Amino acid sequence: MVGGQILGKRVRHLSRYKDIAQILVANGFGWFIDEIGLFDILSLPRRIFSERRERETISTYERMRLVIEQLGPTFIKLGQIASLRADVFPPEFIEQLTKLQDEVPPVPFDQIRTIVETELGQPLLDVFRAFDELPVGAASIGQVHRAELHSGEEVAVKVQRPDIQQKIEIDLDILMDLARLAERHFEWAAHYELSQVVEEFRYTLLNELNYTIEGRNADRLRNIHEGDATVRIPRIFWDWTTSRVLTMEYVRGIKLTNGAFLRESGYRTGEIAQRVANAEFTQMLMHGFFHADPHPGNLAVLPDHSVLFMDFGMVGRLTPEMKRHLSALIIALMRRDSDAIVRVLYRMGVVPSDVDDRRLHRDVDNLREKYYDLPFTQISLGDAVSELFSVAYRHRIKIPSDLALVGKTLVTVEGVVEGLDSSFRILNIAEPFGRALLRDRMNPSHFIGKAFKGAVDTAELLTDVPRQIRGILREWRRGKVRVQLEMAEVDQLMRQLVRIGNRLSFSITLLAFSIFMAGLLIATVLKRSSSALWSFPTTEVGVAVGLFMVFILIVSIWRSSK
Repeated sequence: MVGGQILGKRVRHLSRYKDIAQILVANGFGWFIDEIGLFDILSLPRRIFSERRERETISTYERMRLVIEQLGPTFIKLGQIASLRADVFPPEFIEQLTKLQDEVPPVPFDQIRTIVETELGQPLLDVFRAFDELPVGAASIGQVHRAELHSGEEVAVKVQRPDIQQKIEIDLDILMDLARLAERHFEWAAHYELSQVVEEFRYTLLNELNYTIEGRNADRLRNIHEGDATVRIPRIFWDWTTSRVLTMEYVRGIKLTNGAFLRESGYRTGEIAQRVANAEFTQMLMHGFFHADPHPGNLAVLPDHSVLFMDFGMVGRLTPEMKRHLSALIIALMRRDSDAIVRVLYRMGVVPSDVDDRRLHRDVDNLREKYYDLPFTQISLGDAVSELFSVAYRHRIKIPSDLALVGKTLVTVEGVVEGLDSSFRILNIAEPFGRALLRDRMNPSHFIGKAFKGAVDTAELLTDVPRQIRGILREWRRGKVRVQLEMAEVDQLMRQLVRIGNRLSFSITLLAFSIFMAGLLIATVLKRSSSALWSFPTTEVGVAVGLFMVFILIVSIWRSSK
């Protein structure tokens, strides 16, 4: 089936397939193309193996990064997303993925004008009083221009590159085919369900292509920080926003990439670091919705020391259940409780059935011992999270994508705050949140709420039982329900039950016979009369009959045991 799908796409995407294959071969990965059968499917000549250019002696993972950069914007974005999955990919590869460069030349202004006018349905100058032709920033998916509305408001206009969506969708189709082929030929790809990982990447990347989703993300974060003077989220101008054009408030600030300049200008960098960390923990742990790409280029500081967040294409979401798991994990890390950490992993349902439980506990214990005697001020949250993900990778534990995004976000935030103030430790901010989460979990109202929810769920289940039973019986009458029971060692179990029953029967029989004999003996002693009844040898006959009955019962028990 997979081969047929690829043959169908070869006609549509043949040129791109060959580009990808030749880039892989040129960088020493021709074995992969050959192993999954693409040479035959694409009818590639074997001579391209001998056309590899000379390369420097670099590691495999470095060459993989070079391949991704050569493959273009889609693979670069996917590589950046993949850098979040330290539970799937080895640490050396993750390190290379974090170095991916997303710097591309800007699109000519004529093309930008055409896209804006097509999307907004009006001439450019009918919407904007001024529009800078040179972008203030350019990336693989879009670029940002400063502009001014006729109302006088200064705005930033983010415009998507021409044809980028079509190119990305083609690359995603090809990447999914490669993942499915890899699952058929490589055990590790099948275990990690690589096609599902690609599907996660696809979902994230296509969301980034839709600027209305980014606008809604910004609105939601602004609502979270409403009334918080320490955080600034730009306002979205929805009248001039579409899936390919995003118009937002232009806020002037100093990006956190300029840490030295901030210190020279007298900014209180320690206070800025605290506000960045506090904002992320508030979003993540209190609301379950957070900015997931808080690198220094997406953060700026305003003259009043408030922190400006930018670029809302990548956000993280935590369900109430995942928030509970995360809070339990943070509390376990704070307590350095390795048993609690392992319990959280098991509750998440991400531990494979064949995991070596003893080795898993040993590795978590080793991680705990490393940080056991260190005060919070000396612990790097980034290092701890990275090592925890390394443990997960060694034991083939699949971390939920939401939690993986949390880990990567925390590592990024720690790098930002330590770049502003080397003495600042993010765990100083995390500890109060962790204690607040612990108090919330211990709050009686929390247990009452859970009990009430459980009671409601149980009541709904019981109410639904009659309908479910009727449905099962209806299907049964139609012959669509078949019940098959399998019991291991059922014969041995039945034999044990028979033996138990026989022993009970034998015991009861002996008891009854004893009572019967006792009665006969008493009757014999009391025989005083010359009645014909007593002249008959009652005792002897009774004993004979009783012994015969016992003999028959023993034979029956013996035969049933066989």
